[in-house]
Amino acid sequence: MKLNELRDNEGSRHKFKRLGRGIGSGKGKTSGKGVKGQKAREGVSLNGFEGGQLPIYRRLPKRGFTNIFRKEYAPVNLSAIAKAIEAGRIDAATPITEETLRSAGLIRGGKVVGVRLLGMGKIGRAVTITVSGASATAITAIEAAGGTITTTVPAKAGAAPAA
Repeated sequence: MKLNELRDNEGSRHKFKRLGRGIGSGKGKTSGKGVKGQKAREGVSLNGFEGGQLPIYRRLPKRGFTNIFRKEYAPVNLSAIAKAIEAGRIDAATPITEETLRSAGLIRGGKVVGVRLLGMGKIGRAVTITVSGASATAITAIEAAGGTITTTVPAKAGAAPAA
């Protein structure tokens, strides 16, 4: 087979229906747009228009608030760190930082400010971890395994104290 012999499978691509090409084509004259009116013209956009009635998006009350300064933290579970250590992507003997987790492929996305360690799963060895934040279950699990955890962002008032 040569490059010039490559073809799509039969029926995988539908042929484009040519509009306005005579009465016999089935889409001639008005091209399926009916007769006259705003919607028959080009460039019309009527999404949300309700014929002059107050649209629903204006009738409904506005609720909530979006904080544009919110900081996003990437969640990482203990099970993911344990798997990465077993696979050899993370060295358990050296301190584990956010850069280590990113290079191991546990953090994706560029808009995250830091890492929040979550306690799902178990970690079988003592490790030293430095992250932005950690849940109470993650802290107890790491300390139970003989490791230490340090958080760089202070806990909010009323929250469980971090190590």
